[in-house]
Amino acid sequence: MDQTYYNEDIKIKIEKVSVEGSGVIILTGPSSCGKGEIAKELRRLLSISDDRHLSMGDILRNTIEKARNNQSFKEKLSNDYHISDEISILDCEHNALDVFPKVKKYESDLKTFFSNQDVITQLDWLEFCVANGLLIPDEWTVNIINATFEQSDDFGKNIYILDGYPRTVKAAEELVNVTRKMNVPIIKVIHLSITKNEMMKRALGRNRMDDDVESLERRYQFYVDHVQPSIDYLKEQLGSNKVDLIDAHQPIYNEQNEMDLEKSIKQVAIDVLKSFGLPSYLLSIGS
Repeated sequence: MDQTYYNEDIKIKIEKVSVEGSGVIILTGPSSCGKGEIAKELRRLLSISDDRHLSMGDILRNTIEKARNNQSFKEKLSNDYHISDEISILDCEHNALDVFPKVKKYESDLKTFFSNQDVITQLDWLEFCVANGLLIPDEWTVNIINATFEQSDDFGKNIYILDGYPRTVKAAEELVNVTRKMNVPIIKVIHLSITKNEMMKRALGRNRMDDDVESLERRYQFYVDHVQPSIDYLKEQLGSNKVDLIDAHQPIYNEQNEMDLEKSIKQVAIDVLKSFGLPSYLLSIGS
């Protein structure tokens, strides 16, 4: 990553770019827009350690896996986050009323997903929603992400990348409130944009079990109905200078006219760095 510059009198050697301070960089956008890949490249270019990249998808998947395999954590999830593996998602005493029509809508899919099991619990519903890109109850996501912040020893002392959260206006409201309460600034919101057709092409090309045309249609509509309004809310609260729209589809082709994925990701990451006002002579470092 070294870069060396000369003039008549001196040699300037820049080994890497690193960031100091505290705050959160938010990466948001539709499914398959490359949030994880761009976050990885930003970590490399800005020398941000892996543990300071908080992916909402990874956090949710890890929460589910840990609850399935660790009894004490499963009890904590139930007691602290109100997500139980014993309470039915259709129990009207313990669930918000708006969840019932959603569960009924996917009744046949749930039977297939859980092999016709008799009772679908709150934890089951969380797992089903994560696997299928459905809206998770705001209370659950807010509790889980806030707990992630609170359990981190250095949140508020370093730069963090938050990938894939918030996804609703309610979650955005809670994020603004909790970061202000913890005195942690939101440095920048990066809205990675791709077309619906490009989203479909990318997702179907990665051959994930939960990537089919119907579920991808739902995810894109979810983005339009929920994610975009959450970005508008953040712009309203933080100021338009804190939110930048970045084209996440910038293909670079090699001599064989094949897309060079690594260079394409770097190009998007460079545009992200430009939005931070990074001097142009530093943008070549690590490229």
